[in-house]
Order: sequence, then structure tokens, then C-alpha cells
Amino acid sequence: MNTVEISLAILKELEGALKQIDPGSAESLVKAIISADKVFVAGTGRSQMMIRGLAMRLMHLGFKAYVVGETVTPAIEPGDLLIIGSGSGETATLTVMANKAKKIGAKLALITIYPESTIGKLADIVVRIVAATTKSDKDSGAKSIQPGANMFEQSMLLFCDATVIRIIETQKIEDSNKALMKTHANLE
Repeated sequence: MNTVEISLAILKELEGALKQIDPGSAESLVKAIISADKVFVAGTGRSQMMIRGLAMRLMHLGFKAYVVGETVTPAIEPGDLLIIGSGSGETATLTVMANKAKKIGAKLALITIYPESTIGKLADIVVRIVAATTKSDKDSGAKSIQPGANMFEQSMLLFCDATVIRIIETQKIEDSNKALMKTHANLE
């Protein structure tokens, strides 16, 4: 296959993964974001890179959104929401965060391949993305031409972008680009 054919094969994989997301879980996440006092996102590696985009877009829309681990991230409190992006749902550092958030009284959401994972069992909301990964000996039921957890990470990025669009719809934001530009970085 050439690069274009590979790109089109990846698109088909992503379409297959995104079609399997439960709309009810997705809508629960939208409602949790809208009702949260503050939204925190966390992940590791490439998953962190993808979920950071969600925090950025939420901030652009006027939400108090933070990436865990940044120097300007405040304390999580009851009424807040922690969204973790983790294919395995077993990452040790993320499991510690999830436990702490729940102990404090914050709501917990997980975007994952494995809903029955350690973090999945703690979560109030689980959005399952059926995707291939090499990090688990459990069969996720998905196959990919891509290495590692690319399929999950790309699907999570698209799902998070779609979540933002759904929030724009439910909040009836008339001109989302105008709203976005109010808080977009201007020291560039």
C-alpha cells in the first residue's frame, strides 16, 4: 500500500471504532462536563497529548478546564470532573489520580478500551472505544494496521472533538468560532 492507501485504511479503522461508542455514555460525558465546576483531564504518553486538546477547547468555550500536572492547575474539589484518557485503564499514576479524585468527591470519567479495568471500575462514566493496542494481553476485539495504540489515541482525539461540538450544540453557542477567539491565545 502507498501512503494514501494507508491513510484511507486508517480512516476506515477509525470509523469502525467510533461507530461502536455507546451514545448514552457519550451523552453522559457531555452532561458531566457542562455541570462540572471545573474539568480536569489526565493521561500519559500519546493519550495525554490527545486529551490535552479537549481541555484546550473547553477553555476556549469558557469552561474552567485544566491538565493535571501543569503548574497552574488548581486543586480538584467536590463538584469537579476528572476525565482520564487511558487505553488500558490500568496506568499506575492515573489509578492514583482516579482514587484521589473519588476520595475528594469529584466525579470521574474514563475514555478507554477496557471498561472493566481498575480505573473503569472506579469511574462514574466510562466511554469505551473498541481499538487495538499492543499494551495489553487482553484481546480488545479490534485489529489495526497501525502500531501501538494509535487507533485508540486517534479515536479519542476525534471523540473529544465531537464532544466539544455536542457541547456547542447543547449550550446553543451561536458563533462557536467567535466564542473560541475570546479566549484563544493572543500572545503568539
